[in-house]
Amino acid sequence: MNYKLTIEYDGTRYDGWQRQVRTEQTVQGKIENVLSRMEEKDIQIFGAGRTDGGVHARGQVANVHLSGNRRKREILEYLNAYLPEDIGILRVDGVPERFHARLWATGKCYSYRIGTDSCKSVFDRKYRYALGKELDVEAMRRAAADLVGTHDFQSFCGNPKMKKSTVRKVTEILIEEFPHEVKLTFRGNGFLQYMVRILTGTLIEVGLHQRDPESMGWLLEQRKRQLAGCTAPAQGLCLEEVYYHGEEELLTTSYNNN
Repeated sequence: MNYKLTIEYDGTRYDGWQRQVRTEQTVQGKIENVLSRMEEKDIQIFGAGRTDGGVHARGQVANVHLSGNRRKREILEYLNAYLPEDIGILRVDGVPERFHARLWATGKCYSYRIGTDSCKSVFDRKYRYALGKELDVEAMRRAAADLVGTHDFQSFCGNPKMKKSTVRKVTEILIEEFPHEVKLTFRGNGFLQYMVRILTGTLIEVGLHQRDPESMGWLLEQRKRQLAGCTAPAQGLCLEEVYYHGEEELLTTSYNNN
């Protein structure tokens, strides 16, 4: 049977989501190890996206083919019993055999937290970027408005050898101001390597009056990474949700084994 796993993790001590030969400290690797022990054979899972080292997730999605000898509740409990405390499985759902977490995804939502307070935040240090400076949020919103839509985001791509299309559709950039913090939320049909962190770094420069908010259109047209802002640190970024068409229909009872 094919199962959809909804996963959350604190990415602080991991070298990213994707399994790697050079390190055992990946989220995918940890989950596969537990599933392989449960099934008594090698198991591979397929994630909706590859978060970088230090990046967190509240709604990562993966799919995995298992024997079907266990109920969903048993799989959920087994995983949560043996996974490290900083990785949790929120849901296990039966899905069609053809379902693929990455190929079927229609969009993603990321958030990025920026600390603007000059005081040290001990308990949030792993989950937000301690900028320690006030930001001009209205200027950031003006700049973000020009980044929403379907554009070539090559200027915001961290992979200089990218051969595939760098055109993406960003449907929303929401910028919210809280006491001691600014939170950015990005929604779109897909994001390039480091794209959200580079967008964030560029918007931070706008908020610090180091960059003109009206320059985003020009920056998109130039298609040169070196002209965009810095790559914001990993710890402020979190994958909030992965979207699929017909989510309710996808999880119909015909695919369930309780």
